[in-house]
Amino acid sequence: MTIGAFLGIFAVMFVLELPDKTFIATVIMATKARPLMIVIGGSVALTLQMGLAVGAGSLLTFFPAHWKDLIVGLLFLGGAAYLLFVPESDEEKKGAREAALEQKGTRWKEITTAFVVLFIGEFGDLTQIQAANLEAKLHQPLEVFVASSLALIAVSILAAYGGKALQRVVPLEWIRRFGGVVFAGLGIWTLVSLATA
Repeated sequence: MTIGAFLGIFAVMFVLELPDKTFIATVIMATKARPLMIVIGGSVALTLQMGLAVGAGSLLTFFPAHWKDLIVGLLFLGGAAYLLFVPESDEEKKGAREAALEQKGTRWKEITTAFVVLFIGEFGDLTQIQAANLEAKLHQPLEVFVASSLALIAVSILAAYGGKALQRVVPLEWIRRFGGVVFAGLGIWTLVSLATA
Protein backbone atom coordinates (compact mmCIF):
# COMPACT_ATOMS: atom_id res chain seq x y z
CA MET A 1 0.00 0.00 0.00
CA THR A 2 1.28 3.45 -0.85
CA ILE A 3 1.63 6.31 1.62
CA GLY A 4 -1.11 8.13 -0.31
CA ALA A 5 -3.55 5.24 0.13
CA PHE A 6 -2.67 4.99 3.83
CA LEU A 7 -3.27 8.72 4.30
CA GLY A 8 -6.49 8.44 2.29
CA ILE A 9 -7.84 5.79 4.67
CA PHE A 10 -6.73 7.91 7.63
CA ALA A 11 -8.48 11.00 6.20
CA VAL A 12 -11.74 9.18 5.41
CA MET A 13 -11.93 7.56 8.83
CA PHE A 14 -10.99 10.83 10.56
CA VAL A 15 -13.77 12.74 8.79
CA LEU A 16 -16.31 9.99 9.48
CA GLU A 17 -15.51 9.90 13.20
CA LEU A 18 -15.85 13.67 13.71
CA PRO A 19 -19.66 13.89 13.61
CA ASP A 20 -20.06 10.57 15.40
CA LYS A 21 -21.70 9.91 18.76
CA THR A 22 -18.38 8.67 20.14
CA PHE A 23 -16.86 12.09 19.36
CA ILE A 24 -19.71 13.78 21.26
CA ALA A 25 -19.37 11.31 24.14
CA THR A 26 -15.63 12.01 24.34
CA VAL A 27 -16.21 15.78 24.41
CA ILE A 28 -18.71 15.41 27.23
CA MET A 29 -16.59 12.95 29.23
CA ALA A 30 -13.57 15.25 28.94
CA THR A 31 -15.53 18.06 30.57
CA LYS A 32 -16.18 15.86 33.61
CA ALA A 33 -12.90 13.93 33.87
CA ARG A 34 -9.23 14.30 33.02
CA PRO A 35 -8.91 14.47 29.21
CA LEU A 36 -5.77 12.31 29.18
CA MET A 37 -7.57 9.47 30.98
CA ILE A 38 -10.45 9.71 28.49
CA VAL A 39 -7.97 9.57 25.59
CA ILE A 40 -6.22 6.52 27.04
CA GLY A 41 -9.42 4.55 27.68
CA GLY A 42 -11.00 5.66 24.43
CA SER A 43 -7.93 4.88 22.34
CA VAL A 44 -7.76 1.31 23.63
CA ALA A 45 -11.49 0.81 22.97
CA LEU A 46 -11.40 2.27 19.47
CA THR A 47 -8.27 0.30 18.52
CA LEU A 48 -9.93 -2.96 19.62
CA GLN A 49 -13.04 -2.05 17.61
CA MET A 50 -10.93 -1.43 14.50
CA GLY A 51 -9.36 -4.85 14.99
CA LEU A 52 -12.84 -6.41 15.05
CA ALA A 53 -13.86 -4.40 11.99
CA VAL A 54 -10.83 -5.43 9.95
CA GLY A 55 -11.44 -9.05 10.96
CA ALA A 56 -15.03 -8.77 9.74
CA GLY A 57 -13.82 -7.17 6.51
CA SER A 58 -11.40 -10.04 5.99
CA LEU A 59 -14.31 -12.47 6.28
CA LEU A 60 -16.09 -10.63 3.45
CA THR A 61 -13.26 -11.65 1.14
CA PHE A 62 -14.53 -15.24 1.29
CA PHE A 63 -17.68 -14.19 -0.59
CA PRO A 64 -17.65 -14.41 -4.39
CA ALA A 65 -16.22 -11.16 -5.81
CA HIS A 66 -19.51 -9.83 -7.21
CA TRP A 67 -21.37 -10.51 -3.94
CA LYS A 68 -18.61 -8.90 -1.88
CA ASP A 69 -18.64 -5.81 -4.14
CA LEU A 70 -22.42 -5.60 -3.92
CA ILE A 71 -22.31 -5.80 -0.10
CA VAL A 72 -19.52 -3.22 0.12
CA GLY A 73 -21.30 -0.86 -2.30
CA LEU A 74 -24.57 -1.11 -0.39
CA LEU A 75 -22.80 -0.52 2.94
CA PHE A 76 -21.13 2.59 1.52
CA LEU A 77 -24.53 3.86 0.35
CA GLY A 78 -26.06 2.99 3.74
CA GLY A 79 -23.31 4.99 5.45
CA ALA A 80 -23.95 7.90 3.10
CA ALA A 81 -27.69 7.82 3.84
CA TYR A 82 -26.99 7.76 7.57
CA LEU A 83 -24.68 10.76 7.39
CA LEU A 84 -26.94 12.74 5.07
CA PHE A 85 -30.34 11.99 6.59
CA VAL A 86 -29.94 11.27 10.33
CA PRO A 87 -30.26 14.61 12.15
CA GLU A 88 -27.18 15.85 13.99
CA SER A 89 -29.27 16.35 17.13
CA ASP A 90 -29.89 12.59 17.30
CA GLU A 91 -26.13 11.93 17.39
CA GLU A 92 -25.64 14.60 20.05
CA LYS A 93 -28.33 13.01 22.25
CA LYS A 94 -26.79 9.54 21.86
CA GLY A 95 -23.35 10.90 22.70
CA ALA A 96 -24.64 12.68 25.80
CA ARG A 97 -26.40 9.53 27.03
CA GLU A 98 -23.29 7.42 26.50
CA ALA A 99 -21.06 9.89 28.35
CA ALA A 100 -22.78 9.53 31.70
CA LEU A 101 -19.75 10.38 33.84
CA GLU A 102 -21.19 12.14 36.87
CA GLN A 103 -18.03 13.22 38.65
CA LYS A 104 -14.28 12.90 38.58
CA GLY A 105 -13.10 9.61 39.98
CA THR A 106 -9.79 7.86 40.15
CA ARG A 107 -7.65 7.75 37.04
CA TRP A 108 -8.40 4.05 36.67
CA LYS A 109 -12.15 4.68 36.93
CA GLU A 110 -11.97 7.42 34.29
CA ILE A 111 -9.96 5.19 31.91
CA THR A 112 -12.32 2.27 32.49
CA THR A 113 -15.44 4.38 32.03
CA ALA A 114 -14.10 5.89 28.79
CA PHE A 115 -13.15 2.42 27.54
CA VAL A 116 -16.58 0.95 28.28
CA VAL A 117 -18.56 3.92 26.91
CA LEU A 118 -16.59 4.12 23.66
CA PHE A 119 -16.21 0.37 23.14
CA ILE A 120 -19.97 -0.11 23.41
CA GLY A 121 -20.71 3.07 21.46
CA GLU A 122 -18.52 1.99 18.54
CA PHE A 123 -20.23 -1.42 18.03
CA GLY A 124 -21.95 -1.42 14.66
CA ASP A 125 -20.96 2.21 14.22
CA LEU A 126 -20.40 3.80 10.83
CA THR A 127 -16.61 3.90 11.19
CA GLN A 128 -16.51 0.25 12.20
CA ILE A 129 -18.61 -0.72 9.18
CA GLN A 130 -16.48 1.39 6.86
CA ALA A 131 -13.23 -0.09 8.20
CA ALA A 132 -14.66 -3.53 7.36
CA ASN A 133 -15.62 -2.21 3.89
CA LEU A 134 -12.15 -0.83 3.28
CA GLU A 135 -10.49 -4.10 4.28
CA ALA A 136 -12.85 -6.11 2.05
CA LYS A 137 -12.08 -3.80 -0.87
CA LEU A 138 -8.33 -3.32 -0.38
CA HIS A 139 -7.22 -6.66 1.16
CA GLN A 140 -4.64 -4.82 3.30
CA PRO A 141 -5.64 -5.71 6.89
CA LEU A 142 -2.62 -4.30 8.70
CA GLU A 143 -2.65 -1.01 6.81
CA VAL A 144 -6.42 -0.53 7.19
CA PHE A 145 -6.19 -1.40 10.89
CA VAL A 146 -3.29 0.98 11.59
CA ALA A 147 -4.65 3.89 9.51
CA SER A 148 -8.17 3.53 10.93
CA SER A 149 -6.95 3.17 14.51
CA LEU A 150 -4.67 6.20 14.23
CA ALA A 151 -7.52 8.26 12.72
CA LEU A 152 -9.89 7.38 15.55
CA ILE A 153 -7.22 8.03 18.18
CA ALA A 154 -6.52 11.43 16.59
CA VAL A 155 -10.23 12.27 16.75
CA SER A 156 -10.32 11.11 20.36
CA ILE A 157 -7.46 13.46 21.23
CA LEU A 158 -9.13 16.30 19.32
CA ALA A 159 -12.44 15.66 21.09
CA ALA A 160 -10.92 15.45 24.55
CA TYR A 161 -8.76 18.55 24.23
CA GLY A 162 -10.51 20.76 21.71
CA GLY A 163 -13.92 19.37 20.84
CA LYS A 164 -15.93 22.30 22.11
CA ALA A 165 -13.77 24.80 20.20
CA LEU A 166 -13.93 22.73 16.98
CA GLN A 167 -17.71 22.66 17.07
CA ARG A 168 -17.77 26.47 17.20
CA VAL A 169 -15.52 26.74 14.11
CA VAL A 170 -16.87 23.90 11.92
CA PRO A 171 -20.45 22.75 12.53
CA LEU A 172 -20.62 18.95 12.79
CA GLU A 173 -23.52 18.99 10.33
CA TRP A 174 -21.14 20.20 7.57
CA ILE A 175 -18.71 17.40 8.38
CA ARG A 176 -21.54 14.85 8.30
CA ARG A 177 -22.70 16.10 4.90
CA PHE A 178 -19.16 15.99 3.47
CA GLY A 179 -18.71 12.43 4.74
CA GLY A 180 -22.10 11.47 3.30
CA VAL A 181 -21.18 12.79 -0.15
CA VAL A 182 -17.82 10.95 -0.07
CA PHE A 183 -19.48 7.67 0.85
CA ALA A 184 -22.28 8.11 -1.68
CA GLY A 185 -19.58 8.54 -4.33
CA LEU A 186 -17.70 5.43 -3.14
CA GLY A 187 -20.92 3.40 -3.09
CA ILE A 188 -21.98 4.49 -6.57
CA TRP A 189 -18.47 3.90 -7.95
CA THR A 190 -18.38 0.40 -6.43
CA LEU A 191 -21.79 -0.57 -7.84
CA VAL A 192 -21.07 0.94 -11.28
CA SER A 193 -17.75 -0.95 -11.38
CA LEU A 194 -19.63 -4.13 -10.51
CA ALA A 195 -22.25 -3.51 -13.22
CA THR A 196 -19.65 -2.84 -15.91
CA ALA A 197 -17.40 -5.77 -14.97
